[in-house]
Amino acid sequence: MKQTVLKGYVGNLALSAMFLAVGIVLPFFTGQIPQIGSMLLPMHLPVLLCGLICGWQYGGAVGFVLPLLRTALFGMPPMLTAVAMAFELAAYGVIAGALYQHSRWKCVVALYRSLLAAMVGGRIVWGVVRVLMTGVAGEAFTWKLFLAGAFFNAIPGILLQLIFIPALMVALDRTGLVRFSRVRPADAQTGES
Repeated sequence: MKQTVLKGYVGNLALSAMFLAVGIVLPFFTGQIPQIGSMLLPMHLPVLLCGLICGWQYGGAVGFVLPLLRTALFGMPPMLTAVAMAFELAAYGVIAGALYQHSRWKCVVALYRSLLAAMVGGRIVWGVVRVLMTGVAGEAFTWKLFLAGAFFNAIPGILLQLIFIPALMVALDRTGLVRFSRVRPADAQTGES
């Protein structure tokens, strides 16, 4: 039992490090054209996957560290953007991971529920942080800016996330690396999954 817990902890830590590395490298593929990079949301994919596969704690940590580390290493995204993104991505990892982890069935439906809730929750967190940051700076952050930044400009990235992440999770399920599961009635009464 103890070895299984340790193996799970070490495995999740290694996977989280891999997702962090992917999140650092992935924006280089879209970063040459900033408009495309901001539309495809390349740092969101590894954070959402980390939350779903490793759990909410790991997803939240990777989400918070990723934009700040990228800013420290490469100067992109700019520091103010990175701070807002840190809270947004942390919310993505925590919400997606917690909802999926506590779903009765680990299936595509639960996956979409977790993803959609994380996308809405993360964007709300981003908006709140932007309001606080612009309020301190004495600037206005309007509904128009919020809707444009959180939804309208991000539609290609949202579609990419809603297509790519479930497809990858189904592929991982078929290979046996990450299994979809269903809580049995006996496990539901004892609280096990």
